[in-house]
Amino acid sequence: MPAPTQSREDGKQRIAKLLARAGIASRREIERMIAEGRIALHGEKLTTPATATRLFRFHKAQRTITAAHDPKGRPTIYDRLPPGLPRVMPVGRLDFMTEGLLLLTNDGELKRQLELPSTGVVRTYRARAFGTVTQGQLEALAEGITIEGVRYGSINANLERRTGRNCWIEMSLTEGKNREVRRVLEHLGLEVSRLIRTAYGPFTVAGLDPGDADEVPAAELAAFRSTLK
Repeated sequence: MPAPTQSREDGKQRIAKLLARAGIASRREIERMIAEGRIALHGEKLTTPATATRLFRFHKAQRTITAAHDPKGRPTIYDRLPPGLPRVMPVGRLDFMTEGLLLLTNDGELKRQLELPSTGVVRTYRARAFGTVTQGQLEALAEGITIEGVRYGSINANLERRTGRNCWIEMSLTEGKNREVRRVLEHLGLEVSRLIRTAYGPFTVAGLDPGDADEVPAAELAAFRSTLK
């Protein structure tokens, strides 16, 4: 299932453009078909060539790629999505072995807004790691850290529990650079054996098993968008 970038008008996605890209007909012809009541969405006839923004929670399992296609033939999130979802794009990425919450949307503008560090949306992770680290070392991450010339911003990190040399660490950040959590923990001398994104903003993975997805209620999404910078 491809996930192209899509344009928007007045906060709504143009469904006519999507259908035209899919080769159904020309955009002008699709708009005429909508006007004639010949196209339905979710069982209801469309009266306008626009459809509202939607946001979904998806529990990504390990060993899946956050992409439409993988040259190596590995499974992608689109191979694992439950049936019935509309055409959606992932908000940010989770790497091959990282599991947990992945937000999906049909709205390119919302996707960009949620991904930008300047928007300040907090991503929360739990990491299981092997090695020795102190709470003091984790608290120092609040000042940011530079690793091999890459600057990572403030991270709120707490040592949840330790059993021997195995530990669970919770980390919250707003940048979400490529492999940020893994690289920071590896820099501290830890070997990450499991990484789970538990929350993205106010949305959590709670209640979803791997491979499950559900839609964020429209009222909840609207309330959240009103808080964005």
